[in-house]
Amino acid sequence: MATVVLRENGKMREKSLTMDTLNPQVKAVEYAVRGPIVTKAGDIERGLQQGQKHPFTEVIKANIGDSHAMGQKPITFLRQVVALCSFPELLDSSSFPEDAKQRARRILQGCGGQSLGSYSASQGVDCIRQDIAVYIEQRDKGVPADWDNIYLTTGASDGIVSILKMLVSGQGRSRSGVMIPIPQYPLYSAAISEMEAVQINYYLDEDNCWALDINELHRAYQAAKEHCHPRVICIINPGNPTGQVQSKKCIEEVLHFAYEENLFVMSDEVYQDNVYSPDCQFHSFKKVLYEMGPEYFNTVELASFHSTSKGYSGECGFRGGYMEVLNLDLEVKAQLVKLLSVRLCPPVSGQAAMDVIVNPPLPHEPSYLQFHKEKRAVLGALAEKAQMTEQILNTVPGIKCNPVQGAMYAFPRIFIPPRAVEEAMSLGISPDMMYCLRLLEETGICLVPGSGFGQREGTYHFRMTILPTTEKLKVLLEKLRDFHIKFLKEYASLEEPKR
Repeated sequence: MATVVLRENGKMREKSLTMDTLNPQVKAVEYAVRGPIVTKAGDIERGLQQGQKHPFTEVIKANIGDSHAMGQKPITFLRQVVALCSFPELLDSSSFPEDAKQRARRILQGCGGQSLGSYSASQGVDCIRQDIAVYIEQRDKGVPADWDNIYLTTGASDGIVSILKMLVSGQGRSRSGVMIPIPQYPLYSAAISEMEAVQINYYLDEDNCWALDINELHRAYQAAKEHCHPRVICIINPGNPTGQVQSKKCIEEVLHFAYEENLFVMSDEVYQDNVYSPDCQFHSFKKVLYEMGPEYFNTVELASFHSTSKGYSGECGFRGGYMEVLNLDLEVKAQLVKLLSVRLCPPVSGQAAMDVIVNPPLPHEPSYLQFHKEKRAVLGALAEKAQMTEQILNTVPGIKCNPVQGAMYAFPRIFIPPRAVEEAMSLGISPDMMYCLRLLEETGICLVPGSGFGQREGTYHFRMTILPTTEKLKVLLEKLRDFHIKFLKEYASLEEPKR
């Protein structure tokens, strides 16, 4: 690699930071949902604005779960409370309902100087942590929640990375191994790379609606023990990118497995409000653990995560989230607080947004009817779009899509003809990356190739969000269908794909 130089007073001076001196763990990090496809989509979008000609008039971004960017309207009550917290002079305005004012006053009283602009405690504002504990207890039908086990975070991602930092140690065969589902959300593989931990893949069962197979957990664990020390298992429920909702029986099996093998459990539950299939129900790992009895509930170490970014609120930009951590060693707990204190505190506006999600209007309060109407509208539209996405994709030759039971994504399997696979290999890119690049260039649709999430060898997928408006999603799916048929005709006959 050429040395990067600057001319300074006539002398040659090397840059201190080059690709040769860059931390190799940073180079190893990959994050598909904001990867090269998205960069290219941005370039095309700017070109369209400057009058460049393309076979389409707009880029439809279905690559990332960003609800508001896709046109979802904010929940009025949440924005009212955060506005009141941000600008307390509005507390005198008759334009705001009394229940929003009451929540804002309570949050502000918990802030230093009664201002959202002050730092909070590293774990978060006390009254918000207390509200989260009440919410968890109600959600889990009376399972006790201690607010001292709750930590506000900068989105769920911040909490996930903090817990992984605590768990990674050792060298060589004693290096910490982290079990993650495949397909997975790339935050996990990126964090594991950055920390030089060992990634242990366990494959979800695509033929069984992406269910988690306990035998596959045992297989992955036993194989990994040969070269690392498996210490933690991560579960995403409802699934991202796969959209499945795990059954209670499956969760019991995972928790029993973790108990037997002394694994720390990380349960990513940010889509807990996003369950669409009438046959499915969200079960928190904590509630199931409690129902398994005190021997489990008082011993299995469990961190569960939630966020303002998903659910029905879709407030990604506030970067609000929390984690509840159970059965942590008391000395380790002090170390976690120390680690969190390094970044001072999560955004206090995000904490306020999180408070509204866990403390929504009650039936007797003035904002109740509007709040529930807006919430039902968002979740109802997502349920319709989940069903429509599955139905339309399954009419396309060479595409097979499992039911989108929950979350915000479809992860269909796509048939890519052998000739197209060979062409992609000759270009040095994965076949599904070539497919998604072609799709973007020819239709303006931005999806993420399945290779960015992990998939069984020899299978190809893409991830798409179901967040665009119903009209735009229909256009997207029709364009995708036409592209896929054209792609098959170019590389193979339509009779070749097997359904």
